[in-house]
Amino acid sequence: MLQRFLNPSVLAGISGLELVAKTVVDGFVSGLHRSPDFGFSQEFAEYRAYSEGDDLRHIDWNVFARTERAYLKRYRGETNSQLTVLLDASNSMGFGSHPVKKMDYARFLAGSLFYLASQQRDAAGLIVFDDEVRNYIAPSTRQGQLHRLLHGLERAEPNARTDFAKPFVHFQQFLRRRGIVVVISDFYESPEAVVKTVAPLRFHGNELILFHVLDPQEIRPSLNAPALLIDMETGDTIEVSPEYARTEYREKIDSHLEKLRNTARSAGMDYFLIDTSRPLDEALREYLTIRQGRM
Repeated sequence: MLQRFLNPSVLAGISGLELVAKTVVDGFVSGLHRSPDFGFSQEFAEYRAYSEGDDLRHIDWNVFARTERAYLKRYRGETNSQLTVLLDASNSMGFGSHPVKKMDYARFLAGSLFYLASQQRDAAGLIVFDDEVRNYIAPSTRQGQLHRLLHGLERAEPNARTDFAKPFVHFQQFLRRRGIVVVISDFYESPEAVVKTVAPLRFHGNELILFHVLDPQEIRPSLNAPALLIDMETGDTIEVSPEYARTEYREKIDSHLEKLRNTARSAGMDYFLIDTSRPLDEALREYLTIRQGRM
């Protein structure tokens, strides 16, 4: 199956983010038993008569050949969804224990979502943030939007510290209609602070999805000798022993992950942890399977 070849190191060797996104989405869709229900509209529902100005690509030409009448296929949930991705570009996202850093993986993930939205003619937009809003591309379906979004992702570089409050206030200022909001971050903030900051977006009717991107060494560090760890955002250092990494650290990170997951879900948000060594299309497929099971 295609997803066997889509490990992050292979994706990192592909030239161009658009080709990466297409490769992931093609592999992702090929592994689904039916089209994804991700707020995007793909499940066939009914026909309707063609009206001037409709997209000719939607015409069922088999029906036309039999009846000489033009009918368009309509899809369940066809609501011109709007997707906005908030991408954390703080310094901690620059960490990586293998060839693909968290920032790279986040770009791959965001690019794949944008490509999927573009294929389904949904509006998509981007906010890149750290302690400031670094880039804002308003959601749109106009020609060239996918290129603008991918260019925005390619320009995103780890910088400064994380401040969740500013980008979310910024987003609310430009909110025009409800849609799907995806936050991609390593969430090095207290679960209560994260959820409290993003929760107001749900009051506008938005659906919130938190993709928690972590390096495998952040989840299960393996040390053979004492090591000096440096906080990439503050510059603070701490000496860590192999015993601490195996015991106390694991307890702390497990507690943080569980609390963030439970706090987010209690507030009505989707939460999904992704290890950056994992094939991206496989991770997306698992998320969609879990999501569909709740609907």
